[in-house]
Amino acid sequence: MVLGAELLKVLNKLYEPSRLIETTFKRYDIAFKTDAGGRPILLFMGKRDENGKIRGEHFARRLKFGPNGEVVKDHWDNKGKIA
Repeated sequence: MVLGAELLKVLNKLYEPSRLIETTFKRYDIAFKTDAGGRPILLFMGKRDENGKIRGEHFARRLKFGPNGEVVKDHWDNKGKIA
């Protein structure tokens, strides 16, 4: 599964720092954790089961910053299925 441009727009926004945000995107349930700067760094995407856990894919974000604090590298890695 590849993250599309529309979902990346949602994930490139800043949110409340160090929180788990749960919402829906199109036909998927998504949950993402933010870092201290409010940037999403972990993404869980799929369908919620009867216990409220998301079954689907897990993604992790790699951010690399330059000497002036600017983002040099921003990449999402698919870490596989979550059960």
